[in-house]
Amino acid sequence: MQQPPDHRPIDTEDPLSRFALIKAVLAPVMRLMFRTRVEGAENIPGDGPVILAGNHLTFIDSMILPLVCHRQVFFIGKDEYVTGKGLKGKFMAWFFTGVGMIPVDRDGGRGGVAALMTGRRVLEKGNVFGIYPEGTRSPDGRLYRGRTGIARLTLMTGAPVVPFAMIGTDKLQPTGAGMPRFGKVTVRFGKPMEFSRYEGMDRDRYVLRAVTDSVMTEVMGLSGQEYVDMYATKAKAA
Repeated sequence: MQQPPDHRPIDTEDPLSRFALIKAVLAPVMRLMFRTRVEGAENIPGDGPVILAGNHLTFIDSMILPLVCHRQVFFIGKDEYVTGKGLKGKFMAWFFTGVGMIPVDRDGGRGGVAALMTGRRVLEKGNVFGIYPEGTRSPDGRLYRGRTGIARLTLMTGAPVVPFAMIGTDKLQPTGAGMPRFGKVTVRFGKPMEFSRYEGMDRDRYVLRAVTDSVMTEVMGLSGQEYVDMYATKAKAA
């Protein structure tokens, strides 16, 4: 298998001590700032590969999710999150690589393949992989059509999907805002979903769409968002 062009190998041991330190220091700060309420965390299996799939409202979603899970969550992130300059850039790189972000260049035709193969490697090591099926942040707080990468991952690896919803993060950090304000955030996890009945059908586009839509339906039920049957990228370009 061709290795995806990320900046470091997927090493589940190296960042664990830093991950524990980050959680110990920043989780109490997060609870104080956002009065974070977590529902359904017991739905995340204690071991083995699992995909966390949820909505994406704002930048701080990716900061909150790793801090509310009892297992380390690996996820794809933009190169720019780890290549920034100055004190802020160094802190972001330290935080995101420490909590499990894997930087991948997602631009161009190979970006999606690199992200998919990286997720597969994470899951094949028995770890947790987090993904936003919408592919980008919602432009208006509504839930948009999911990309089928989530379906490919679960069908290729057999990993169950745990849907989740971020609720309230867009109110604390609206589009274009800098530092988030104080407020209340709820992170809600649903029951694990498994798709073994579609084993070997990861190239069937109708199956991929059906699996993706079923995951998004669960996310919609957890978040209470209005659903839009359009890709968020198309809505942003309009």
